[in-house]
Amino acid sequence: MSRIGRKPIALPKGVEVKVDGRHISVKGAKGTLEMDMMPQINVSLEDGQLIVSRENESKPVRAAHGMTRALINNMVTGVNDGFEKILEIVGVGYRAAMQGKNLVLSLGYSHTIEVVTPAGIEFACESPIKIVIRGIDRQLVGQVASNVRGYRPPEPYKGKGIRYAGEYVIRKAGKAGAKK
Repeated sequence: MSRIGRKPIALPKGVEVKVDGRHISVKGAKGTLEMDMMPQINVSLEDGQLIVSRENESKPVRAAHGMTRALINNMVTGVNDGFEKILEIVGVGYRAAMQGKNLVLSLGYSHTIEVVTPAGIEFACESPIKIVIRGIDRQLVGQVASNVRGYRPPEPYKGKGIRYAGEYVIRKAGKAGAKK
């Protein structure tokens, strides 16, 4: 069996889970998340823990077992604590600012880039070079962070661009001067 799929999911106080056939709904202090599961994956609530099991040993079902457990665990964590990604901006004149709920980026182009805040996401600029993306859906937070990073990914020569906090950018040497 999957080592991840076998682990029970502990439910913190204040988190309610409803399993309705193949549909699971998780409600907590920060909001509600829902998901549909494969027909061969079963979820049961026992002693304040969620147990994810599978009906057979076919390869697609075994592959989905651990993933389903991880997705449900992310839903429980999201509605209880939430998720956040931190982006850093490196480069002279590159900066971010909030305009209402939207994020405005100045990244060296001839125009500014306005990122409209999607539903379920919250942007925050702690400084002109630091962007925090928060939400309860881990997949959505990661996708929005990736989209924002994609406007100016870090380049390998000077390291300018938008990067994740703690990301290491491999630097290249650049041109050597012509010798005569």
